[in-house]
Amino acid sequence: MGWKNRGGGDVRFVSRKSTLLLCIASFCTGLLITNRMWTLPESNILTNQNQEKKIQFLSGRCNKKIKDEIHEEVHITKNVSKTQDSILNLDTTISNLKRELEAARASQKSVLSSSPTFTTLGDSKSTERQKYLMVVGINTAFSSRKRRDSVRATWMPQGEKMKKLEENGIIIRFVIGHSSTSGGILDRAIEAESKKHGDFMRLDHVEGYLELSAKTKIYFATALSLWDADFYIKVDDDVHVNIGTLGTTLARHRLKPRVYIGCMKSGPVLAKKGVRYHEPEYWKFGEEGNRYFRHATGQLYAISKDLATYIARNQHVLHKFANEDVSLGSWFIGLDVEYIDDRRLCCGTHPDCEWKAQAGNICVASFDWSCSGICNSAERIKEVHRRCGEGERALWSAVF
Repeated sequence: MGWKNRGGGDVRFVSRKSTLLLCIASFCTGLLITNRMWTLPESNILTNQNQEKKIQFLSGRCNKKIKDEIHEEVHITKNVSKTQDSILNLDTTISNLKRELEAARASQKSVLSSSPTFTTLGDSKSTERQKYLMVVGINTAFSSRKRRDSVRATWMPQGEKMKKLEENGIIIRFVIGHSSTSGGILDRAIEAESKKHGDFMRLDHVEGYLELSAKTKIYFATALSLWDADFYIKVDDDVHVNIGTLGTTLARHRLKPRVYIGCMKSGPVLAKKGVRYHEPEYWKFGEEGNRYFRHATGQLYAISKDLATYIARNQHVLHKFANEDVSLGSWFIGLDVEYIDDRRLCCGTHPDCEWKAQAGNICVASFDWSCSGICNSAERIKEVHRRCGEGERALWSAVF
């Protein structure tokens, strides 16, 4: 069947059957294409899910490995820390044992040595650890024989009187080390003097003016190992001391655990080289022109047993300044120590000490500040003793 167009030509057409087949074919083709479009994303999703699972699996294994490594590192660190603590504890134990061994050797030498490293009049009693009120160490040097003899002739009892004084709880000894050539002429002279008087305490120390701080530490440690006392005193050999008055003064503080007694001062830190008492470490005390912290003057001071024990146990780490009295004061900074400033421990010589004695206020110690001791003490100390001494009755009647 056909149609004519407006121009008069024939127009062909498709039959209904052909149209139906064409529609069915188009529908199937579209369906096939649609199914493919939906199938491809599903495949991609499954692939992505598998990849994520694989990543999670690998990540879990990596995390577990990292955790295991961290745990192992922490375990190793703890073991290293424990090892370091053990080493430190071992070092401390060894240091303590060394100090105890040194004290034991010093005590043994004082009893067994034929050459008197520590010559004492009451050695047999000292080994029994008798309790004393005080140990008075008189700092002396090889060249000070005349000073020692002047002290023996004045305020330091001799012979039987010294033994009686020890029975009353007071030990007095000259304190000296040895020369740089041990066993030389200087040491032999001290040994001969010791055999004659029996009033020396020898230290394991090389004598020298610049070594006074070290000598002070060794003195306290040695005295502590030999005698059990409430107080340990250091005094110079050119100072006059009234022993009975010193004893009654210290006895007032007997129940205090950590006591530092002396004439407290705070002098300038001397930075200039060549001057007396020059301090090489002046920069540690601040700006130039500063003053020292408060400390007892070096002519005479006393410390209680607890402080002497502290020095003995820590002497290997206590710093030594140029001046011995400054060093001692520095060792107590930061400790719970009671400072007692008693001006009777630093009276002048006559007429100062004489006026005070006449007024009933007897001085413990007398010296001249201009000389840091009694000027020309070997000759003048007898006169000081006559005018300012407490008298024998006061010494033997004193109750400690």
